[in-house]
Amino acid sequence: MSIIEPQESTLYHQLAETLADAIHNGTWLPGSRLPAIRRCAATHQVSINTVLTAYRLLEDRGLIEARPQSGYYVRGVLPSVKAQASHRAKVSSPSSSKLDLIEAVFAAQNHPDYTNISLACPQNSDFFPTAKISRIMASLLRREPNLIGRYALPPGSERLRREIARRARDLGMTLTTDDITLTHGCMEALQLALRVVTKPGDCVGLETPTYFYLFPLLASLGLNVVEIPTDPQHGLSLDALELVLQEKRIQALVAMPTVQNPLGCTMKLEDKKRLAKLVNRYQIPLIEDGLYDELQFCWPLSPAVKAFDSDGWVLHCASFTKTVTPDFHVGWIAAGRFSEDLARLKSVSSLTESRLLSETLGHFLESGGYDHHLRTMRRRYAAQMDEARGLIARHFPQGTRATQPSGGFIFWVELPGEIDCIALFHRLLQEKICLTPGALYTLSDRCNSALRLTCCYPFDERYTWALKRTGALACEMSGIPAGMI
Repeated sequence: MSIIEPQESTLYHQLAETLADAIHNGTWLPGSRLPAIRRCAATHQVSINTVLTAYRLLEDRGLIEARPQSGYYVRGVLPSVKAQASHRAKVSSPSSSKLDLIEAVFAAQNHPDYTNISLACPQNSDFFPTAKISRIMASLLRREPNLIGRYALPPGSERLRREIARRARDLGMTLTTDDITLTHGCMEALQLALRVVTKPGDCVGLETPTYFYLFPLLASLGLNVVEIPTDPQHGLSLDALELVLQEKRIQALVAMPTVQNPLGCTMKLEDKKRLAKLVNRYQIPLIEDGLYDELQFCWPLSPAVKAFDSDGWVLHCASFTKTVTPDFHVGWIAAGRFSEDLARLKSVSSLTESRLLSETLGHFLESGGYDHHLRTMRRRYAAQMDEARGLIARHFPQGTRATQPSGGFIFWVELPGEIDCIALFHRLLQEKICLTPGALYTLSDRCNSALRLTCCYPFDERYTWALKRTGALACEMSGIPAGMI
């Protein structure tokens, strides 16, 4: 085994990312031969060892393959998930069996003995800036020992709200500290937004598929669901939405225009602008879930829909649970024309967020370490997404399709042969593997052969075994052999 010096390691990672970008954007098509190692070394002015190590890294990620006596070739990629046939949106609510399945999945995700390949939260401290956060908190307590001896009163940490407003400019939003209400994670932000803009019996538009916990949340508030078709590559169908708006069938809309959960797609810029115009024209509140906005793989970041909100009908929700620390559970909402009502509701429901946690997070954002951390995580998640897709291409049934997410660590997989993924979920539980069946993400039966997978875990032997075992069991259940490449 060759020893790679730190500078050499940086070079081979840079070269691997350059070649991976070329593969993803179509410069290198499936089946095409990469430049010979010596030629690539000369072109990029690096050593032969650097090129060879970069090629091996891309091979591990499933992007290329070595052919004896021939060289390295771009592998065939998993085909993209196709858009489903459009359907008329109808009013519905989750069945008791759907809610029971959601509870069963949550219970399995929280079981310490199970290997989880579906929980959308990194489970290892090296995905978070744990050491730096700990130092900042310890320093705060040394300087201000009474910090935890006083109530945290509304509107909460000005430092944190100021930093949130500053960072919002990267997403095209112009906010002040007074525009921002701190919340207990993104879920409380969504709940408060729904409580402010709806009343029991109202209908709320949701993407389909969508984040499954929205179903019990809406049910608990006495709200009905109108599912709106969502394209796996382009996001929410605006034509279908406009028809629903024209017919006055919904009183609010919840959507993830950027890095949508579970599909991973991001709406085009012109579609985001059109969405903002639609909700302002029809005066229907859009609750924009921006949980993964800062984990986009592109730069500059695609703006939030809130950036194009002319009259305050967009309520933008986000949190730091996926990027900094899940345990702090600090989120926020910029509620536009509903800001005062929402701030009052927050005050009477849970007052405000912890002073210590908010100040710690505010100091971390102020220090500049957050940007470096985000760059590292974006690169890591993009690489792990490639590696996972490579494993799926080799071990799942032929004909399996998957989305190509624009950021984050979540992607959507559709299996061939009408495999029942709820049955697959229960079979895997017997082997202490937990995944999330696609049936959870819609109230219809359109996603029964789909599942959501996540890439926010160390790619160790345990994780890769669980992914391979899932593919093997899917092959067994479908009678379709593994591997398209």
